[in-house]
Amino acid sequence: MDFIEQLKSSIDIVRVVGEYVRLKRQGAGPRYTGLCPFHSEKTPSFSVHSTHQFYKCFGCGAGGDAIKFVMEIERFTFWEAVKYLAERNGIPIPQRREFSDGESRLRQAIHEMHELAASAFRDLLYSPQGEAAQDYLKRRGLSRETAAEFGLGLSDRSGQMLVRLFEKRGFPPEAIEASGLVLKRTDGPGSFDRFRGRLMFPIHSESGQIIAFGGRALQPGEEPKYLNSSETAVYRKSQVLYNLNRARKSIQEKGYSILVEGYMDVIGVSAAGVANVVATCGTALTNYQVRSLRRHAGMLVVNFDPDKAGVNATERSIPILLEEGMNLKVLTLSDGLDPDEYIQRKGVEEYLQALENARGYFHWLADRARQRYDLYSPEGRVAAFQFLLPSIQKMPGRLERLTVANDVADYLKLDQSVVLDEFRKAAADRRGAPQQNKSAVPPDPNEVILVHALLEDGEARRQIPAELAELPILERLRSRRILEALLRIIAAGEKPDYSKLEARLDEPDRILLHEMLFADDTLTRDYTAEHAASALKSLQSAGRKAHLNQMRRRIAELSKEGKTSEAFELMKQLTEMDAARERDRAKME
Repeated sequence: MDFIEQLKSSIDIVRVVGEYVRLKRQGAGPRYTGLCPFHSEKTPSFSVHSTHQFYKCFGCGAGGDAIKFVMEIERFTFWEAVKYLAERNGIPIPQRREFSDGESRLRQAIHEMHELAASAFRDLLYSPQGEAAQDYLKRRGLSRETAAEFGLGLSDRSGQMLVRLFEKRGFPPEAIEASGLVLKRTDGPGSFDRFRGRLMFPIHSESGQIIAFGGRALQPGEEPKYLNSSETAVYRKSQVLYNLNRARKSIQEKGYSILVEGYMDVIGVSAAGVANVVATCGTALTNYQVRSLRRHAGMLVVNFDPDKAGVNATERSIPILLEEGMNLKVLTLSDGLDPDEYIQRKGVEEYLQALENARGYFHWLADRARQRYDLYSPEGRVAAFQFLLPSIQKMPGRLERLTVANDVADYLKLDQSVVLDEFRKAAADRRGAPQQNKSAVPPDPNEVILVHALLEDGEARRQIPAELAELPILERLRSRRILEALLRIIAAGEKPDYSKLEARLDEPDRILLHEMLFADDTLTRDYTAEHAASALKSLQSAGRKAHLNQMRRRIAELSKEGKTSEAFELMKQLTEMDAARERDRAKME
């Protein structure tokens, strides 16, 4: 067994996917379902098969094995996904060059440089140079233990610490430049650190790797107040949420996430024991980030700062959250406090109570409309409606849109039919939902049993292939190409599995294969050689019956056309076949 096969056989795809998607087992079978992490949906069309170790979304078509899933969800190359899964499962990786490539080596170097930088920043924070940073943390009520828990650090004022560190460790100049942590001078030769004299916040991927940093200014008047890493081969700021790597388990357990504005809010809320909190990394909220949260829980509370910038950011976020199918509430804390300050002054119990009392997004938006427009004038009511419409039209559920449309009509004292008509026009402009990636006709149960048995039962693989390959009905089976691929794998002396089989199929047959493997929710799960033989006989019988019916139709056509001799010859054949079938039936009895 080669290394890749060993890796696949040693990991459980349900556990791998379950770290990113809240999965629910369907009955006692091998199927687990959840919301697809690759597209927006409210009804789960994403399935994971524990027996055959693959995933498939019947909405957007995404599918593959555990390696493919990690590649897609983490934006890894193939070898990075292999390395990640091997390390997570304690499987030694062979030291061979084919287990890396140029892109993977560069990304690995960037990861190593970020780990080195994080360690250097942490060491500097509680050195004599870190006095200003330590004072800031004390003012914000953060203990040394909390700072260590979140990996906070301090970048060197000289701007040469990382340059020297990376050069000393032997990283090539092109990799150092690609790290985003070191910049080339524009006024002469040499390089300097991007972050200088700032409080440093490491930013992790969802799997826990350090991929970027945020740096807060410590000197009065220094701009920008927050400086974030530039994008690199391992970091796309629109795809990352601060603290999601730590928060995702709590989000799944509590059934909702809390979205705040900044790093310090996340740390303050989380340190108080409310662990299901995340923030964007200095960017406006994106659809990708919302999907990252949606796959862990479908409920979210927006808790941005109550200042003008925070209110505007909340307004911009609501349509995106609704578009991605989030159930949504908005929390505006009293006394103009941000989440961290609120907890510092009033305590975590007050904050938890405020979370529980968070308002539905429509009521929050309605209040905003009331503050902005004169609802006593026709012009003001129309303007308020235009303000509310972009958010509400993003809602993916038709029933939800109609319900809110009624609320809008009542709230703004507008004619309900006019509001509904505007909603219908707006709905026509919405993004279309993905087409269901399913066949129109369900797979034949006997063909399903044959495919399962050949994949799962060694005795079936010894008994069935020869008989199946000689069957004239094989040509007529819908799963013909799937069965032929299985026969080729078995004939080559290999043990068939999902990955080998899927690789030999075109897309229409892949779709059929996925349906057949998931069809076992309603069929027997004991796929033995005996079941396969019985299914084969049923298919033979059905094939003979179909052939006889075809002959009868042809006889009728020939008779109608006056071709009596040809019709007579076919009738003789039909009689002989009927007699042979009766003899076979008598033997069986």
